[in-house]
Amino acid sequence: MRNFFCSVLVWVIALSAGNAAPLSYTLDKGASRVGFEVSFGPDQITGELPVQSAEITLDFQQVANSSVAVVLDVGNAKANFPFATQALRGPKVLDTTRFPTISFVSTEIKVLPDAPSKARMSGEITIRDTTRPITLDAELFRPADRALGERERLIVQLSGAVSRAAFGATGWSDLVGDTVALDLMLQIDLAE
Repeated sequence: MRNFFCSVLVWVIALSAGNAAPLSYTLDKGASRVGFEVSFGPDQITGELPVQSAEITLDFQQVANSSVAVVLDVGNAKANFPFATQALRGPKVLDTTRFPTISFVSTEIKVLPDAPSKARMSGEITIRDTTRPITLDAELFRPADRALGERERLIVQLSGAVSRAAFGATGWSDLVGDTVALDLMLQIDLAE
């Protein structure tokens, strides 16, 4: 998802702005989303998974000390057409009765030297009670109406992909592709 109401908050600018201590943020659930996309023959199945919770700590002096933990509510996942929603939640794909959440926990965050507004986030994702490593691309934004360097409200955008087969979510593999593209947009507010 592209967010045209934001402008980039460059990590390098944030590093020069002081505030040595890590900052904790709370999630604005109503303004946050996780989108997904997977091939369906010549078409695409797209949809969203609600964010149940998130714990985010950002350290603008030592980015490696930052951390992200996100839990998704798969029981309320929705696809772009009803049959796909039913199949997605069913036992052959996410099996939401047995596995009501998907979780991600970061293990390492590095700013990209050739693109200082971007970072690479390594972590572990758990789907259907199976945990695998994943790498996500991360960007940090601030709302366009906020001053440069302001940190009270930020937007974290994460993108990456997972293999359905790696987590046993193999239903309808003759029709639906294996690679699921993920796009997380988390709006966060500085904790008081």
